[in-house]
Amino acid sequence: MAAYRVTPTFQRVLRAVKHASLRPRCYIISCHSQYSTVYDPHEKTFDKILIANRGEIACRVIKTCKKMGIKTVAVHSDVDSSAVHVKMADEAFCVGPAPTSKSYLNMDAIMEAIRQTGAQAVHPGYGFLSENKEFARRLAADGVSFIGPDTHAIQAMGDKIESKLIAKAAKVNTIPGFDGVVKNAEEAVKIAGEIGYPVMIKASAGGGGKGMRIAWNDEETREGFRFSSQEAASSFGDDRLLIEKYIDNPRHIEIQVLADKHGNALWLNERECSIQRRNQKVVEEAPSTFLDPVTRRAMGEQAVSLAKAVKYSSAGTVEFLVDSKKNFYFLEMNTRLQVEHPITECITGLDLVQQMIRVAKGYKLQHKQEDIPINGWAIESRVYAEDPYKSFGLPSIGRLSQYEEPLNLPGVRVDSGIQEGSDISIYYDPMISKLVTYGSTRAEALKKMEDALDNYVIRGVTHNIPLLREIIVHPRFISGDISTNFLPEVYPEGFKGHPLAAGEQRELLAAAAALHVAAQLRSQRFLGQQRVSSVPQERRNWELCVELDKRVHMLGVSRSGNSYTVEIDGEKVVVSGEWNLASALLPLTINEITLQYLGTSFKVRVLSKLAASLNKLMPEKIPEDTSSILRSPMPGTVVAVSVKPGDTVAEGQEICVIEAMKMQNSMTAAKTAKVKSVHCTAGETVGEGDLLVELE
Repeated sequence: MAAYRVTPTFQRVLRAVKHASLRPRCYIISCHSQYSTVYDPHEKTFDKILIANRGEIACRVIKTCKKMGIKTVAVHSDVDSSAVHVKMADEAFCVGPAPTSKSYLNMDAIMEAIRQTGAQAVHPGYGFLSENKEFARRLAADGVSFIGPDTHAIQAMGDKIESKLIAKAAKVNTIPGFDGVVKNAEEAVKIAGEIGYPVMIKASAGGGGKGMRIAWNDEETREGFRFSSQEAASSFGDDRLLIEKYIDNPRHIEIQVLADKHGNALWLNERECSIQRRNQKVVEEAPSTFLDPVTRRAMGEQAVSLAKAVKYSSAGTVEFLVDSKKNFYFLEMNTRLQVEHPITECITGLDLVQQMIRVAKGYKLQHKQEDIPINGWAIESRVYAEDPYKSFGLPSIGRLSQYEEPLNLPGVRVDSGIQEGSDISIYYDPMISKLVTYGSTRAEALKKMEDALDNYVIRGVTHNIPLLREIIVHPRFISGDISTNFLPEVYPEGFKGHPLAAGEQRELLAAAAALHVAAQLRSQRFLGQQRVSSVPQERRNWELCVELDKRVHMLGVSRSGNSYTVEIDGEKVVVSGEWNLASALLPLTINEITLQYLGTSFKVRVLSKLAASLNKLMPEKIPEDTSSILRSPMPGTVVAVSVKPGDTVAEGQEICVIEAMKMQNSMTAAKTAKVKSVHCTAGETVGEGDLLVELE
């Protein structure tokens, strides 16, 4: 089966089907229900819960609250006033302007929202204030329940230095490293030398891949210290750093734990989170292909031991690095609901948000360890508004002009907080959704993920679906041969999209030609009639030129009913289907093979023979000399400018720093030259492609 998405720039004629993809025709129906949890209407919890978050996680919490009969309050910034989570909630309260420090991190405004709405409890989601001990303390002081652990557990596990000491005391395997706070860059270099390279520099209060750098030498340690401390201060208001030995080529496997206020704690199996870019997860699955029952139990028991050591109560996650010999080392504990929690819900049948609410109210856990199953397999793809061709994903902003989730497919779950017309801005995380598929086996879950990605329609922003699809069909991923270095190992030159095989190229060219002709025929009709009635007979044959990857292909096309026969290089390809060009998804069959989405957007240009001959006379656009200019690769904010006109810079020297979605990116010179002009200043907002610096 070949698969692709036709997202061509078919000039003039295919505007209606730009970004069309080809839908598979049939699917196996799954009987799996999402949750086996029973929502007892007589079990009293809270009357009203405020969700101190936004986007998909706020929507996720609201859904469970509705099932439990709990009213909800959404908080929002002024730019989020029409967001989906605001519409879903029973009440909404604006907590400030767009910057997170003035809205979703504004404790005073959120506390005022709680007082004015009468909310009895707060669910923090993940990120923002979810692991902020001061926020939990203020809630407790006002008699408001925090749906999460108490301040002691947040403090103990939120501080990576303290958590490591507690883990050691609880007999949890830990990574060798420095157990104190690193004071400055030179001390970082000294400590790194003592530990031995490579080392991991990371924020003591951090998480989500922010404030984290890998260093292989002294210079990278100095640079890593600077960037990590700045990111940590920006994201968490705490610039303290620690250094530990970097385990090269590990797996990242985490254990979901659930504990109550009565000393009961469970481990809910593992999640494999090794597919990452910039220390942030991209694809997760549960269970892991790597763990055997003995290792799984050992990791689970150590995770529970750590939870009990800090008297943990709520849902939490203990993250481990696992080497090739199945030795595992404690990485950190996240005292909140994880982004990837849905895959655990799929294989256990538990609603983790419901469990968190019950625990916060003081109820005992409903299950014992032997009750926790592994039923089937679940996979999650994080769909981001990112350009996967730039460092595996630099942020993209814009408005979703067209958006269709593949919820018509069985075994598919989409956790999102956006809709058609929503804006993806520079202020918040660029996640569009969490796409989850479930199957009785891993192969079934993977096939459903492939189908779901093929049927996901996103227009208006650049997205990472091409990368996600290439990952899940890659032989190494399918075989389970993965590590945290998967992406740089598989794509050492960066992600380039799907490489077309000869047969796939023919199918793409044939589909492009058939779509071109179908659109041309549609343009000749008006209200079901030929525009020019004097035409004696409808045209049946066409000669076309199709340009793909700067190569021109001569094609002959003939039509019979809803089928088109395309001749390419002496081979005939038959394309048939329902030619509804207004639809974003087209179910087309090529040579009796139903095409699926290959993920990659291919630019295809279809011209008549005459137009192609005239096109040869058009002057070619001279490409820009990128060695002498520096343009912003993404929208963001200029944090620092390190040069001024007249300065001489060396190749690779830092020119400026751009922050996007709280991640800092160093922009460097492409050659040794003198700075001609600087077009940006610190604090300025820039768009993708904006000119930053010119070199002579």
